[in-house]
Amino acid sequence: MSPQVPDRPPEPRPPIERIAVLVPTYNERENLPVIVEQVRRAVPLADVLVIDDSSPDGTGDVADALAAADEHVAVLHRATKEGLGAAYLAGFRWALERDYDAIVEMDADGSHRPEHLPVMLDAATEADLVIGSRYVPGGRVVNWPAHRKAISVAGNVYIKAVLGMPVNDATAGYRVYRAETLRTIGLDDVESAGYCFQTDLTVRTVRAGLTVIEVPITFVEREIGDSKMDGDVVRESISRITVWGARHRMAQIRSLLDREPRWHRL
Repeated sequence: MSPQVPDRPPEPRPPIERIAVLVPTYNERENLPVIVEQVRRAVPLADVLVIDDSSPDGTGDVADALAAADEHVAVLHRATKEGLGAAYLAGFRWALERDYDAIVEMDADGSHRPEHLPVMLDAATEADLVIGSRYVPGGRVVNWPAHRKAISVAGNVYIKAVLGMPVNDATAGYRVYRAETLRTIGLDDVESAGYCFQTDLTVRTVRAGLTVIEVPITFVEREIGDSKMDGDVVRESISRITVWGARHRMAQIRSLLDREPRWHRL
């Protein structure tokens, strides 16, 4: 009997030294200075990129003033409002072109608490994607209407069922991606622009065999301004996820049919 060769330990991931925190905005004039100041205090070495979709309330001007006062703040002005996914894709490309090691997604409305960032970045030393999760032990939601939480919980249960993913909060928008993760999963053919964008990238990361860690967070409903979630967003998400689920199940069936038979002719 030949001796067993012990498994090699996994290759250590490169250190995270340069961090870009992406903050998409649309009519977040009052919230933006608060969230930028909190991020800068929580992770002083990180750079903040505000991605503004021509907010009519002057958020872009506020962002420019913040950037003028702090070299760690930059602004990406976009001509029109094209959806959250499109804004993040523009921010990802900006950060990848500048060789950041980790790229953070964060809402501008205060629902994503910057004090969670150091723990999430620490988890990224052992992961390719870190999700700030509401639906793992220790995670919670504060001040959400019951119907909003019901939609969110049901949506994530549905995603796990139809896509077979071992992720509890695939729709979460508070995340840390390693730059190499985004290069690996590819961004050129991302289909979604709305809130199912988060699920799309989660699926790609899992399917690529990369490591996803969920870190518990406290998600707090915004205090200023209106939520961007509406019925059209929910319908788009359900429609796309159902199509992805059908593709996933068909691929599983084809895989079973293509297997070599386990019997032989006599």
